[in-house]
Amino acid sequence: MSEQTEQLAGYRAPQVCNVVGITYRQLDYWARTGLITPSVQAAQGSGSQRLYDFSDIIQLKVVKRLLDAGMSLKKIRTAMEILREQLQSKTPLTDVTLLSDGATIFAAHSPDEVVDVFQRGQGVFGIAVGPVQQELEGELLRLFPEEASPVKALPGAEAKAN
Repeated sequence: MSEQTEQLAGYRAPQVCNVVGITYRQLDYWARTGLITPSVQAAQGSGSQRLYDFSDIIQLKVVKRLLDAGMSLKKIRTAMEILREQLQSKTPLTDVTLLSDGATIFAAHSPDEVVDVFQRGQGVFGIAVGPVQQELEGELLRLFPEEASPVKALPGAEAKAN
C-alpha cells in the first residue's frame, strides 16, 4: 500500500450513505452546498471520490435524525452555522448534544446548560415531572404523617414506571 493511499483512508460515499441512511443525491447536495464536507478528501472533478472520516459520519447521522424529527434542512443549516460560530468548531455536531421538538433545536453543552440555538444561546429549562412527584409525595408524608394514606399517582405515571 502506498503512503498516499494510507493518508487517504476514509469512508467512500456509498459506505457513508448506507451507514447514515441517506441517498447519494442527498450526500452529494450536502457536500456541494457546504452543509457537511468530507474531511479526508473532497471531490476533484468527475470520477474522483469524496472520502469522509468518522466525525463527518457522526454529523451526517445527526443531520439525518434532525430531518427525521421534522426539522427542515434550512433550519438545520442555520443551526450548524450558528454552532460553528459559537463553538468555533468545524464539527459542531460532534461537540454538543442536540435536542429538538421539530420546531427548534436546543444545544446541551452540559447537564445544567441547555440553550435555544436559534435564539443565539438563550437559556431554556426543562422539568422532569417524575422527581417532582416523588419530592411532593415525600413532603406531604412529612407534613401530614397521620394521614399516611398512599398518595395518588399522576395519570399515566403507572404506565411510565413499567
